[in-house]
Amino acid sequence: MFSLSNPFIIPPLKLGYSDGKGGITAAHHRFYLPRSRHVGAVALEPLYLDASLREIPTQIGLDDDDKIPGLTALIEAMHGEGAQVIAHLNHPGRMANPKIPGNVHLSSTDRACENGGAVPRRMTEEDMDAAVALFVEGARRAKRAGFDIIELQLGHGYLLAQFLSPAVNDRDDAWGGSFENRARFPLRVVEAVKGAVDLPVIVRLSGDEMIDGGIKMDETIALGRLLAERGVDALHISAGTVCSTPPWFFQHMFVPKGKTWEMAGKVREAIDLPVIAVGRVETAEDVERLREEFHVDYIAVGRAMVADPDFTGKVLGEVDGAIRPCLACSDGCLGGVRSGKGLRCVVNPRVGYDDPEPSAPSKVKKVAIVGGGLAGMEVALTLRGRGHEVTLYEKERLGGQFNLAWLAPGKQSLRGILDYYEEELSRSGVKVLREEADAKGLESGGFDEVVVATGAVPAVPPIEGLRTFYWTEFLEDEHLPREEKVLVIGGGLIGIEIASKLVSQDNEVVIVEMLEEVARGMEAIEKAMTLKKLAAKGTVIHTRYRVSRVDGGRIELDGSPPLVIEDVDRIVVATGMRSRDELSSQLSSKLPVHVIGDAKQVGKAQDAIRDGYLTGRSL
Repeated sequence: MFSLSNPFIIPPLKLGYSDGKGGITAAHHRFYLPRSRHVGAVALEPLYLDASLREIPTQIGLDDDDKIPGLTALIEAMHGEGAQVIAHLNHPGRMANPKIPGNVHLSSTDRACENGGAVPRRMTEEDMDAAVALFVEGARRAKRAGFDIIELQLGHGYLLAQFLSPAVNDRDDAWGGSFENRARFPLRVVEAVKGAVDLPVIVRLSGDEMIDGGIKMDETIALGRLLAERGVDALHISAGTVCSTPPWFFQHMFVPKGKTWEMAGKVREAIDLPVIAVGRVETAEDVERLREEFHVDYIAVGRAMVADPDFTGKVLGEVDGAIRPCLACSDGCLGGVRSGKGLRCVVNPRVGYDDPEPSAPSKVKKVAIVGGGLAGMEVALTLRGRGHEVTLYEKERLGGQFNLAWLAPGKQSLRGILDYYEEELSRSGVKVLREEADAKGLESGGFDEVVVATGAVPAVPPIEGLRTFYWTEFLEDEHLPREEKVLVIGGGLIGIEIASKLVSQDNEVVIVEMLEEVARGMEAIEKAMTLKKLAAKGTVIHTRYRVSRVDGGRIELDGSPPLVIEDVDRIVVATGMRSRDELSSQLSSKLPVHVIGDAKQVGKAQDAIRDGYLTGRSL
């Protein structure tokens, strides 16, 4: 049985910071050390057991003794910050990345994941023997490297879950069919690891795979009891499968919050083992609810610790300040790893970068920030945190156009970053003026520097006959039409989100997009789920078309072949944005001006916050 200094654990988060050979880098130290200060334990990202079983090219390896020195140095440094360190061992089976040369794909079945991927080879008993040996070798190597705890992945659609799941395991031999047969191979792995090392062993399970015919709670509890009999030290309860239900696996904002907590509570009630709960633990209130309502022993906090390395310290009262919130968007974290850049974060501009601590300035300056969107608020806080005197001008609502982002269906969690910024602006002493700034007032205001963060405005194409149209008004419930025919011109992120809101009220929606692809710039999970929703609602999408003429409710499209859409009630124009900066050219050349965020170049929220942070560090 293991015990931790506090109930918080960081679960295995894919970072993508390795050197391509499975080694530890300085980026791992930068990420893990500050997050090891107020938690009981940290699980490193999933460690590959063989180079042919990688999920991402830049994954940490545990396949050879040459990995031990780098791991030991990292573990000792994390111990110095107060955390125990967990080795998360996983065999991906058919979910090994098919884009990585040399990867092999094995499974209980010879069927590929229904969402795509390589066709696996159905494992023989010799293959199973080899897989068990990989787990045992990995556990022994983890022990030598200095890990404190082993975690075995039996969930999330990876190899051992591919044997457990009745939806995947289609064998008719001793390793398939009944629950007892499907559990044989996973239990064999657990027994072998327990026999090989004297470290505590945690097992991670999907309480429910959230697919028809998959693993459900009754079998999870039955398996948990068998694991308890075999001396497992704790159960870590999650949900979903990376193959079929990635939104549940990643706990995306589009899935209901708290379902995994309920699963953990049921396991805790049924089995006399410590239970770890996980999934969108984002606030102190979430932590309290998990303790009081679900009675879990440990709480895994992942992406909230990416967004704010001091999340648990703030919950425990050991660190002052508001929690910089995770938005559950997966855009920076999952999106960064998928892009090959490594884990990033939309709301935390330092994640994944080699930035030194912001330093106190040699001279305190009086700085004006014009525009209170994400870039403007971030630069204001960064400057103020370094000691500058800061005045922020915003004539409308703080947050700028990001006030619209959280109005799209399923995206209410995005509001959290606006609340955070407003609280921090008030706490930090930034002077916020709810008025429009002009060149004359700025030049006479005694400012040493001006930062222009005035954002962007819609770019409207010249279309014959287009006079009355809408932009984002329909994201707000009071303006949302019902049971009308609406044409959306532009199939990018904004256009698709508006269409999603419209179909929620039974509007007939037609989308026209000049390019071949729609939903460009949308995070992958959000894109898949939103396009699926639109298809189910009968939304018609015309790609490689351009609206050429509007004549009342009759819309003419240029393309091959030309098309006409009749009886349109309303038109939405969402054809992109253009930077808005009239101010910088009006200011005297004697007053230094810095244009940032969308005012400089239209981008995403992550780009705006990063640009604000970098500018704030440099002045």
